[in-house]
Amino acid sequence: MSTNIISESLIATLPGNTYTDEAVFRAEQERIFEQMWFCAVRAADLDKPGAFRTVQIGRESIIITRNRKHGIRAFYNVCRHRGVKLCMEEKGEAGRSFQCPYHAWTYDFDGKLVAAPNLTKMPDIDRQEYGLVTVPVREYLGYVWVCLADEPPSFEEDVMGDIEERLGDTQAIEGYDVANLALGRRITYDVKANWKLIIENFMECYHCATIHPELTEVLPEFADGLAAQYFVGHGAEFGEDVMGFTVDGSEGLEKIPGVDEDHDRRYYAITIKPTVFVNLVPDHVIIHRMFPMAADRTIVECDWLYLPSVVESGKDVSASVELFHRVNQQDFDACERCQPAMGSKVYAKGGVLVPSEHHIGAFHDWVMDKVGDVVEAAHR
Repeated sequence: MSTNIISESLIATLPGNTYTDEAVFRAEQERIFEQMWFCAVRAADLDKPGAFRTVQIGRESIIITRNRKHGIRAFYNVCRHRGVKLCMEEKGEAGRSFQCPYHAWTYDFDGKLVAAPNLTKMPDIDRQEYGLVTVPVREYLGYVWVCLADEPPSFEEDVMGDIEERLGDTQAIEGYDVANLALGRRITYDVKANWKLIIENFMECYHCATIHPELTEVLPEFADGLAAQYFVGHGAEFGEDVMGFTVDGSEGLEKIPGVDEDHDRRYYAITIKPTVFVNLVPDHVIIHRMFPMAADRTIVECDWLYLPSVVESGKDVSASVELFHRVNQQDFDACERCQPAMGSKVYAKGGVLVPSEHHIGAFHDWVMDKVGDVVEAAHR
């Protein structure tokens, strides 16, 4: 680990400008968000051909939809004629095609140019070549992942590799059958903080005893300051008198059948770089997707997923939702308290990590490997 050592107990964090400088954020957009597999939308939200979502990935707006054969497709949200943004809405349903509101260039759900004023008088126009620019897609864990890189990295090494690194093997997540769970609740948070502060917060539990009273009641070991992610394969065990992963420790909902005894009554947290958190408990799964919008602003979309029978029956999921909703609010408030100080001259060289946070140093090293030259140039 290349992170500077201050003492045996303390290692340095990233410098403050890493969280505030526009040049650093632009480099992160170019070298991280636009080069890695990015978790964009839940596949089930695209329930029919023409249903679409638009998402901001780095500097680019991307349309994700289904074609006539129900296959997932993704395109840059840019008309090939004069560069107009085709879809202004965050979600919607295109009737038969995507049509540019400026000059009516029209594209089918596979991106092919199918119509335009006077198009028949221009027979030399290749309708595939002048179709929408496609983006590679993968479906995994019930979500659509896209990659804007000219040569996408290995999905197995990057995305599934992060799960394997955390849990010890990728099979450990298969029992939760995440792709076939149903959406019980979705909450979107607009966090006035840099995306890295949110990741760092999620990775450590040194703060848990201070700001998470409900969580430490359910997971007593968190009060000792060691996060579940500190140990490979470790899941934080529920308290002795806790019946479920709920705000008051009351009984949870129907258990996911594939969760075995080794994973029962335990909470597992996974960070999938660059912007995804996966939280596993016996009766539901919580997935956070982050969309960094600016150096000091991040949209976080959080999904609570349950067995389809639980959602279809209308069972009350509020006790389980409320637990992590409070955790989210507490965490995001802490991140928003940190953000203004990142630009202080007192924090110019950064802060420190105590031993229970040392694993965050690996994340900092990863960031510096991606954008370190820009961080150092901005720090001069």
